[in-house]
Amino acid sequence: MASAAAARLVQDVLAFHDETVEGWVRRRHAELKLHGGRNEEIFARLREELRTTVVAAPDLSERQLRRIIYG
Repeated sequence: MASAAAARLVQDVLAFHDETVEGWVRRRHAELKLHGGRNEEIFARLREELRTTVVAAPDLSERQLRRIIYG
């Protein structure tokens, strides 16, 4: 039983680190909107958070972040 839980945990961690920058931006934007964030604040926060993510991300401008969200 413990080994099955450990295997699931490892799979979850690997899946988390396999997330693309675009996927992370979309997911994080949705989370922040859900908690009442305004886009003006959210995009600035996303830029800051991307600088410290576990996976190195390019330095995206707010415009590039908006294009990920809205196309």
